[in-house]
Amino acid sequence: MNKRTLHAVATALAATLALGTAGCSTGSHSGGSRQDKDVKNSALANAGATVGGTPQKGGTLTVLSDQDFTHLDPARNWVIGDMDFGTRLLYRTLVAYKPEPGTKGGELVPDLAEDLGVSSNGAKTWTFRLKKGLTYEDGTPITAQDVKYNVERSFSPDLPGGPDYAARYLAGAEGYRGPAQGQHLDSVKTPDDHTIVFELRKPFAEFPNATVLPTFAPVPPAQDKGPQYDSRPFSSGPYKIESYDRDKRLVLVRNPHWDPATDTVRKAYPDRLVVVMGLRANQIDDRLIASEGVDASAVSWGKLRPESTPKVLTKADVRARLLAESSNCTEMVQMHTGRAPFDNVLVRRAVQYALDREAVLTASGGPALNDLATALMPGTLFGGKQPDTLGIPATGDVNKAKQLLKEAGKPDGFTTSITVSNGDKGVAEAVQQSLGRAGIKVTIEAVDPSAFYDTIGDTRNRTDLVYTGWCPDYPSGSTFLPFLFDGRYIKEKGNSGNHSLFRDEATMKRMDEIAGMTDTAQANAAWRQLDGEILAKAPTAPAVIERMPLLIGTNVAGAFGHTSFGGQLDYATIGLKNPARSGS
Repeated sequence: MNKRTLHAVATALAATLALGTAGCSTGSHSGGSRQDKDVKNSALANAGATVGGTPQKGGTLTVLSDQDFTHLDPARNWVIGDMDFGTRLLYRTLVAYKPEPGTKGGELVPDLAEDLGVSSNGAKTWTFRLKKGLTYEDGTPITAQDVKYNVERSFSPDLPGGPDYAARYLAGAEGYRGPAQGQHLDSVKTPDDHTIVFELRKPFAEFPNATVLPTFAPVPPAQDKGPQYDSRPFSSGPYKIESYDRDKRLVLVRNPHWDPATDTVRKAYPDRLVVVMGLRANQIDDRLIASEGVDASAVSWGKLRPESTPKVLTKADVRARLLAESSNCTEMVQMHTGRAPFDNVLVRRAVQYALDREAVLTASGGPALNDLATALMPGTLFGGKQPDTLGIPATGDVNKAKQLLKEAGKPDGFTTSITVSNGDKGVAEAVQQSLGRAGIKVTIEAVDPSAFYDTIGDTRNRTDLVYTGWCPDYPSGSTFLPFLFDGRYIKEKGNSGNHSLFRDEATMKRMDEIAGMTDTAQANAAWRQLDGEILAKAPTAPAVIERMPLLIGTNVAGAFGHTSFGGQLDYATIGLKNPARSGS
């Protein structure tokens, strides 16, 4: 977007906010904001609530999307929305998040396991017992060996991109490359079909939280097809794949061998789910605003577009169908610290000062749906609110940025490039314009969302800058800073999290020290202090904390944004008011 368009959207958003009569107060943005803190934010009227009442069983729920999934293979699934979809519909994990809105959604409940695990040996050994009667889509039993097998698959070089908690914590995992050659991890033991024991290299009291991740879903070895498993994961959940035409359409139907008596998480209301891909984002918004025909029984996969927000907030009946939970994710400009000129901290600090976060916020949907970021970790990891660590004005400080570039030997600036997902093109233009004020000329490379993480995970061929975010897997600094800034886990292909390629010995040493702390309060305080220390070394420039605005059709029920899935719909509980109206 150009400046004129950005201003038009901002003006419209400011006007629509004044129309709302319900909802939460908008907090003031650190560094200055266009919104008064006492203005009622009508976009948040449904925060922490379930919309549409209790669903009825049956019908077809349609998901309208402008993209394909990045990965559905549980060994590779580490994009937060994809994890929600996969673990709520297709496969079960040892432990799961409670299917409730608000803060209760962060609580853990047993899933495949009978309980949340039993620790011993000072939290270095964790034992889980599987429930009886668990089966796959063909009726064959789910075993502890199948869970171990998928954990081992997550180490395979040909299956990159997935969570690496197993690599970080399992004893004896260094150099392991998966089970393809008949090699197995001695630190994962299965004394019988219903027991799995994990032996860790260091104490990890939060290990049950990690077993929510798809890494800890079962995969039967006989069904494994390597990279092709991504297109047809074998179901242990309430639905199975009927058809999957990549980038076009995915159809899920009921798994007749899923037993709800063993599953307290998933309600499985619809008979079918159809994901229609390749649509234009503005087309999705317009269809859901109108909510006619089958679209009344549809939901959006991606966020409401900023330019569509005024159409929603100005109409009470449409606004009542808007969900906008916080993503709890910090969006940021990550700089390639291993490549000139970004190997110079002065250049990186210049980017921090040049960035106009207000413009980025506006391009992301405005203050109704975003907050300015003033630290790395989201406010939930700071007890509710981020500190303003650097004290940089929200619109940037161009003179300071130019001064830093001069000190770095770049008085005339330089040319660089940034990779963004197609949906963030407007954000990229805001970054381009703001950095351009300091003489940093930015070329934009927009990538299809389904290929975005693979593109920026190719560390040798990626651009100097990427715009992406990180969300804690659960409420702990241990799931945020190490995954973004521990240089020991950078991969040439399939790199995740640390897209600044930051390698700093003092930082990594401090991370290890904090990870060894047994006092939770002490560890939390240490993570918060380390957040500021890393930010001063400028591997990234934090921009915004986004909300996840999602519009649902008039026939959709049981809908809420799940706080542990970045505000994405909880597909465990969603369904339809009147299944007969869905057209199935």
